[in-house]
Amino acid sequence: MNYNIRGENIEVTEAIRDYVEKKVGKLERYFDTPPTSDVNVNLKVYNDEQRIEVTIPMTNLLLRAEESHTDLYAAIDLVVDKLERQIRKYKTKVNRKFRQMGSPKHAFAELEKEAQKRKEENDDSIEIVKTKRFNLKPMDSEEAVLQMDLLGHNFFVFTNSETGDTNVVYRRKDGRYGLIEPNS
Repeated sequence: MNYNIRGENIEVTEAIRDYVEKKVGKLERYFDTPPTSDVNVNLKVYNDEQRIEVTIPMTNLLLRAEESHTDLYAAIDLVVDKLERQIRKYKTKVNRKFRQMGSPKHAFAELEKEAQKRKEENDDSIEIVKTKRFNLKPMDSEEAVLQMDLLGHNFFVFTNSETGDTNVVYRRKDGRYGLIEPNS
């Protein structure tokens, strides 16, 4: 894994860098082949709070976790625990799905490059503050809901594997999920 470790209001020392790489590197045991991609780590310090955000872009999912603690090393441990739970949950769900379909055990695919970010020009009436670009992976709505939950978002855009259309799943106010499909 290629580590991109940045600090905000903190100097990233060699000891901190080694600790992050050691702890996040333990996630490699969940992969069949050693992943070769970027791991983006942001360390932030505000007053007495240490915050760490880790993002690992993958072909089939995006692993992301953040944690705050008064001790930076404790925050690193907690964020790695979150990432491990996400991987185990996703792997269990995917393996169960493929067993039901009669396919061999599914393992994680190689990590892909992080999506390119662009800023759009400001419009007089509407201000777009962030633009994200990413590939829409074909999947069913159940897998899209899982991805949305793993990311902690309220919606998720994906390509429907059955119809080939772009769909959106979202979390409703009542806690259930909704699906938006285009008219054909």
